[in-house]
Amino acid sequence: MTGAPVDGPEQAPLRRRVLVRGVVQGVGFRPFVHRLASGLALSGCVGNNADGVVAEVEGEPRSVEAFCQRVGDQAPPSAVVTSVSYEEVPALGTEGFTIRPSEQGEGRTLLPPDIATCADCLRELADPRDRRHRHPFITCTHCGPRLTIATALPYDRATTTMAAFPLCPACAHEYADPADRRFHAQPVACPSCGPELRLTPAPGTGATRVEGEQALAQARRMLASGAILAVKGIGGYHLACDAADADAVATLRKRKARGGKPFAVMAADLATATRLAPVSPAERSVLAGRLRPIVLLRRRTATGGQPGPLAAEVCPGSPDVGVMLPYTPLHQLLFGLPGDPPGPRVLVMTSGNRSGEPIVTDDREALTRLAGVADAWLWHDRAIEVPCDDSVVRVRPDGSETVLRRSRGYAPSPIELPVAVRPSLAVGGDLKNTLCLAEDRSAWFSPHIGDMGDLETVRAFERTERRMRALTGVAPRVLVADRHPGYHSAHWASRHAAGRPLRLVQHHHAHIASAMAENGLDGHAPVIGVAFDGTGYGDDAAVWGGEVLLADYDRYRRLAHLAYVPLPGADAAVTNPCRMALSHLRTAGIAWDADLPCVAACSSEERQLLGRQLDRGLACVPTSSMGRLFDAVSSLTGVCHRAGYEAQAAIELEAAAATAWTDSGPGYTFALRRPVPGSGRSATLLDPAPVLRAIVTDLRHGISRAVIAARFHRAVAGAVAAVCRLHRRESAVYTAALSGGVFANALLEEACTEQLGGSGFAVLRHRQAPPGDGGLALGQLVVAARGAGP
Repeated sequence: MTGAPVDGPEQAPLRRRVLVRGVVQGVGFRPFVHRLASGLALSGCVGNNADGVVAEVEGEPRSVEAFCQRVGDQAPPSAVVTSVSYEEVPALGTEGFTIRPSEQGEGRTLLPPDIATCADCLRELADPRDRRHRHPFITCTHCGPRLTIATALPYDRATTTMAAFPLCPACAHEYADPADRRFHAQPVACPSCGPELRLTPAPGTGATRVEGEQALAQARRMLASGAILAVKGIGGYHLACDAADADAVATLRKRKARGGKPFAVMAADLATATRLAPVSPAERSVLAGRLRPIVLLRRRTATGGQPGPLAAEVCPGSPDVGVMLPYTPLHQLLFGLPGDPPGPRVLVMTSGNRSGEPIVTDDREALTRLAGVADAWLWHDRAIEVPCDDSVVRVRPDGSETVLRRSRGYAPSPIELPVAVRPSLAVGGDLKNTLCLAEDRSAWFSPHIGDMGDLETVRAFERTERRMRALTGVAPRVLVADRHPGYHSAHWASRHAAGRPLRLVQHHHAHIASAMAENGLDGHAPVIGVAFDGTGYGDDAAVWGGEVLLADYDRYRRLAHLAYVPLPGADAAVTNPCRMALSHLRTAGIAWDADLPCVAACSSEERQLLGRQLDRGLACVPTSSMGRLFDAVSSLTGVCHRAGYEAQAAIELEAAAATAWTDSGPGYTFALRRPVPGSGRSATLLDPAPVLRAIVTDLRHGISRAVIAARFHRAVAGAVAAVCRLHRRESAVYTAALSGGVFANALLEEACTEQLGGSGFAVLRHRQAPPGDGGLALGQLVVAARGAGP
């Protein structure tokens, strides 16, 4: 119940000024307040300012009291009310209730993320009788772009990129009508006054530029005939092609220099998505929800039936397929409405960029940077202010989510912090970079930015940092970065500190702190943190990545780690897992016999050079990286010898393990080597030598690579549980935290959680912040808040 005056004896009018904070702009909150106040027979006004939504309500005291209660309890579905405060002000004897212009000024409100097209707009889109029939930019107060079109706060049409499109009389009437669904919907437009759709063919195709409905029809024909289109979305361009057309997918992969990295796909509807993979009720809810991320679904196996209209080239070697559903009206129109000619039901929908570059948002840049990749550009003249890639999530068997890439739909929604933080900027790491601003008990992640090794990405980082400061109102007094001396993100923070303190936080400490923070721990009690990833700068200048830490926010102690092996040639070892396998074999005392797949994968010259390099220690930094051990085992078992993209070897090893998970038998066993007094070593070593010897034995007995892969995953989970139990006896800590990019591996995370839980541990896992480097900035913030670091 949102209206109806509250009955009772008539009393002198009461007027209150009510401030509502939270995600309350761009979600239809002022129209909601108008309806609520009018229904309670209250007079007054409502408007946005930089702090939130401010209403003044006047009338019978019980009705005013009811308004103050209901304004938070009955808020629109997309709103997140964090507080409702009020003060009494003199009654003015006003009549009626109005929406007033927004106030500029200093303060903070929370801008909502972009929201998928709502059911009401979809019905109008498909209704030939509606004036917005087939309008590619249909929206209302309950859906559409928000963050990506905002140029400033307070959120109003004048502070969005829709300011360039004056409302026609019909839209202006809807915008001003309190009874209309589009009352004060800032992105509202129609075919008469809104953005225009255009299709620009690549030079040399012989085709001509077309607009409107012709542009859409031509785009659908091109997709059906195998073309690659650059499609402008709400947060940037996508590159799209028919996901069932093997030639088109292979061409896109080659033009984009994608290597073998999986593509995400967009399915026309849920029924089509279920042909690609089994979809649980929890996965169905996320796929079809308001946020519409890419959801990683476990692909159907050969025994489970054909995976539907999906070319093998879409996600070769991956156990998962990343699937999303249409979240804009343009997407719906690309798949077609009833009566349209048939077309593809699944589209590859990958970020509009060349590999290693940030997503393209500018129309002129799209024509140049995507030249040679796209056969045509389907675009429009509504500017994108904030770049925003698609988010990626996985739904666990228990129904909980883990966000692997936090971007569209999730940013800039705040994460509540368990500790108060000074106004701070954490710049994250260099891979999968995401920055984070925080103040008091709120932290705001930026959308995903990318890998900082590219100059364009560094520029994108700088633009994002400026936008996020403007949108959150945080003026950082502290900067936080990773300790790695070569990180571009840390160098940027150093250059821009401008006299402010710069805190440096150890990489794996930040990972564990990130998991603690989003699980609500205040940091006073330590956890046993398991931080497994590919690369992190260690306290001894080695490459860490297989770490077990006793950690709180103030400090950490290295309890255990994967035994060091040489990392020959650094990046060369990362892109050549066979070299990492040979390094692990040499360290374990296992001969490089020709019958081993990783040995056979290297030429005699490569083996000779690698042998000399390892013997002499040339360019061989020691590493404890669990990610590199996964690479080594992937090559040793013959799964992947050369990696064309990050984590390819590990992803393909997980894919192999998944096919034999239920009938692989027990896992192998790591050796746990306690420190010897006087050795100078204080941490337990997880020695993989027994595991490697067991793998070699199984290979020579003809055990399948899938079974070996599954046994290896179980071995890692068993080692995690064993080392945590060992150090629990000494520390009396019963909480374990799992973090780091290796835990994007669903099989491993579930196996570790099961074994730790069975051993009596409370297990902390990531939900809102990515377990990989995309969540690093959150941990940096809470560690810096307690003064850790130089």
